[in-house]
Amino acid sequence: MKVSPITYLVITTLILITVTVFSAMGLPFSWVFYLTIFGQALLVFSVLKVLKDNYTTDKTFRDFYEDHSIGQEH
Repeated sequence: MKVSPITYLVITTLILITVTVFSAMGLPFSWVFYLTIFGQALLVFSVLKVLKDNYTTDKTFRDFYEDHSIGQEH
């Protein structure tokens, strides 16, 4: 089963939000510290997965830009 890079980013985000919640709740420092280290390592891993992902597209900025609809020419 191939996991998409965005899944790694979602998991990383949830872990790092958990760090914030744990620190606000006053949990022991060791839990917060080790979860932070794990989250940072997972962040580096996620970035590498995104950069090495074999994703290609034939779209350009002319195909979609926020100031006009898709396919609309100026």
